Amino acid sequence: QVQLVESGGGLVQAGGSLRLSCAASGRTFNNSAVGWFRQAPGKERKFVAAMNWDGGRTYYTDSVKGRFTIARDNAKNTVWLQMNSLKPEDTAVYYCGAPRYAQSSGSYNHEGFYDYWGQGTQVTVSS
Repeated sequence: QVQLVESGGGLVQAGGSLRLSCAASGRTFNNSAVGWFRQAPGKERKFVAAMNWDGGRTYYTDSVKGRFTIARDNAKNTVWLQMNSLKPEDTAVYYCGAPRYAQSSGSYNHEGFYDYWGQGTQVTVSS
């Protein structure tokens, strides 16, 4: 059974930074795609960033390009989302997801590609 646990959220002023982490059990991130999504109050969950299974490619939604970076630490089996220059519109619950099968490729920006999700971590950016 794959379990994902996000952490690192919090309250930060606009322009600040946070680093979210997604720790996995039952899955080795060095051969798995991982995606970050976020859900603002009253809105649908939306794609933020993803890394393909071998770590060679990263993907970002336009609104976070140049500000957010997805990376992984194979030794710690953890994926990070470094968020800089945060804006109030980044406020949301952030979730990480992983597909059912290792080495899966597909539409990394679609929720349906992911089978496992963490519980989410709240990010609040004040103006």
